[in-house]
Amino acid sequence: MLKFALAGNPNCGKTTLFNNLTGSTAHVGNWPGVTVDKKEGVYKKCAEPIKIIDLPGIYSLSPYTPEEVISRNYILEEKPDCVINVVDATNLERNLYLTTQIMEIDVPVVIALNMMDAVTKRGDRIDAKKLEEKTGIPVVSVSALKNQGLDELMKRGYEASKTPRKGKTVLEGGALAHLIKDCRIALEGQGVENALFHAVKLVETDELEVKSHPASKAMVDEFKKTFKDNTFGDDFEAVVADGRYKYITQNYSSVMVREKTKKEKLNRSDKADKVLTHKIWGIPVFLLILFAIFHLTFSENLLFIGAALPEGWVSLEGTAAEGLFGTEGIASPGVFLTNLLGLATDSITAAVQSAMEAGEVASWATGLVCDGMLGGLFAVVGFLPQILVLFLFFSILEDSGYMARVAFILDRLFRKFGLSGRAFMPMIMGFGCSVPATINTRTLADKNERISTIRVIPFFSCGAKLPILTAIAGGIGVAFGLPNTDIVTYGMYVLGITVAIVCVLLMRSTTMKGDVPPFIMELPAYHLPQPKNLMLHLWDKTKHFVKKAFTIILASTIVVWVISHFSFGWEFLEDTEIDRSILAGIGQLIQPVFTPMGFGSQLGAFGWVFAVAAITGLIAKENVIATFGTLAACIVGAVIDVETDGGIAAAGAMIAATGITVPALISFIAFNMLTIPCFAAVATAKAELPTKKSFNFTLLFWLGTSYAVSTVIYLIGSWWWTVFIVAAVLAAVVVLIVLYNKGKINFSALKFKKKARIK
Repeated sequence: MLKFALAGNPNCGKTTLFNNLTGSTAHVGNWPGVTVDKKEGVYKKCAEPIKIIDLPGIYSLSPYTPEEVISRNYILEEKPDCVINVVDATNLERNLYLTTQIMEIDVPVVIALNMMDAVTKRGDRIDAKKLEEKTGIPVVSVSALKNQGLDELMKRGYEASKTPRKGKTVLEGGALAHLIKDCRIALEGQGVENALFHAVKLVETDELEVKSHPASKAMVDEFKKTFKDNTFGDDFEAVVADGRYKYITQNYSSVMVREKTKKEKLNRSDKADKVLTHKIWGIPVFLLILFAIFHLTFSENLLFIGAALPEGWVSLEGTAAEGLFGTEGIASPGVFLTNLLGLATDSITAAVQSAMEAGEVASWATGLVCDGMLGGLFAVVGFLPQILVLFLFFSILEDSGYMARVAFILDRLFRKFGLSGRAFMPMIMGFGCSVPATINTRTLADKNERISTIRVIPFFSCGAKLPILTAIAGGIGVAFGLPNTDIVTYGMYVLGITVAIVCVLLMRSTTMKGDVPPFIMELPAYHLPQPKNLMLHLWDKTKHFVKKAFTIILASTIVVWVISHFSFGWEFLEDTEIDRSILAGIGQLIQPVFTPMGFGSQLGAFGWVFAVAAITGLIAKENVIATFGTLAACIVGAVIDVETDGGIAAAGAMIAATGITVPALISFIAFNMLTIPCFAAVATAKAELPTKKSFNFTLLFWLGTSYAVSTVIYLIGSWWWTVFIVAAVLAAVVVLIVLYNKGKINFSALKFKKKARIK
């Protein structure tokens, strides 16, 4: 099967092109030895099937980041049959810099001029034929977003793959042309493939090339002694980069014909940015957009019009679909879909239980399947609709170009505190999953900024934590009659963002000080996301969630059910005897640790379930509600008389059984949001942090922060006057930091004096 590689700058539309070419055949893994995503798929419309490999987005083929090394090594070592160089036509000159590097490799290349619809819309024109003549490689105008020109692109790529191509460089007339030629000849004599590319990189004193060809490096060093550029001295890398840009400007820029207008007009993106990136209104608008998203996802009283509706308007009371459309108001899309799935899962559980009872299956086996496996599994799966609705909204914000603006306005606000907007990009990715967000910190140049960012990424609640927020918030609404529980969920997301920002600013002001690197990023023009791409994103999210549900979570629910139905002497226990189980013993042992946070020793007979749920959540955050779902049947049967299933009902059962208060429940949510994340995120953080010491401290940081914040929430929520004590402590910390930064306090000196006295 032929192999085509997609290469291009970040935000050039490469992922959209990949999705449209491969469709449902795409799958995601990891590149060998690293945690960078590897996307592969198959294009089937050519004379033979073609495997498409989506290389990571890069700006050059220099080894500055793992992504650049991966892309470079794949093209050089795996030798794809063709490289499709995706170029953002709206930023032609900058994107062609990578093109000039790929052209130096002995591989067939086709340029995909993407976003041509945007170029035409603004009145400009690019002569693709002229660019093809000047580069000597095929050029095809496409719009990945609108699915235009893709078949022509693959046809030209297929034709190009049948003819071998020798690399050529745009540096032939430059100051280093003679040295590049000599190096190429020397490398060819050594039998090196792609000698031209390696020669150019050797002249740049590329780190990988110097290690691979130390003997040829002497030729470059000797040439440096006689060479002196008026601008860059003997910095050959800068000379080469300057040569590329000059060639692009002089030879390729003419292919673009810009619209001649008497007066510069603001386009729609510029007009939108006057509000969305406003120095005053930018952040309030962002918070308002977030609230709208959470309201549409979690609200049981859409647009707060419940009070205006007649009582029991469409509650369908007494029917199987009771509450499907709402009871106190109109259900939001997220709640409606969740209720709909709940009807399905309830029906499945009832059918399985009836079948097992009719077959006179042993009661313990029925309990294991219905209460243990299905009860715990469906308690988590029931929240899949809301997870997908929330992820859909975030995908729209990201694909439309708005999330890049969020980083821009946050950079403007927090740069004075030692934090750049670039750090907020991986943080915002944390809303989806902490694993790729942590990997994305590689783009941060400053080591201390990278470490501090990794530590706060889990505070941006991922989809796995959503069942905890929704179930507990719903349980609060059911048990205490609090309306609009979507505000609770929204508030906890804002809490996570606030804690993350405060913690990273504290670190950057004390132990993690460092220079704030310049933040240069291209703000893509606003555009409507393509429905097909959004659906592919949601499908990937669904597959990941379902796979996790039927592996880790299912295994956990079985373990929880078993140890909650056996004593330490392995005597089988009925549901009413759960307080004698192995799980109860473990829970009661660790329960006092959580007392300062409100869900410890002060709770009722079954208070240990909150401690156990928090511990199982360290494996996978979904396990918190899965544990509630598994234990609900036992506790509900022993304490309260309800027959409903699902995460909210399970949480309501725990609240009724333990007598836990609202402040303690909010504290419980905060602890699970801020504490050590799932095993996958922990493993990724360990791989990305520079030392074992920094990783160990990160684990303590997660535990300490979650414990402290949750304790403060419980104290202030239970005894309002403690807010003054907390404020005084925070003020003292701020004063100490200010004095430390001004050099008026030297903690290391105090520590030294203390040791001296002891001696």
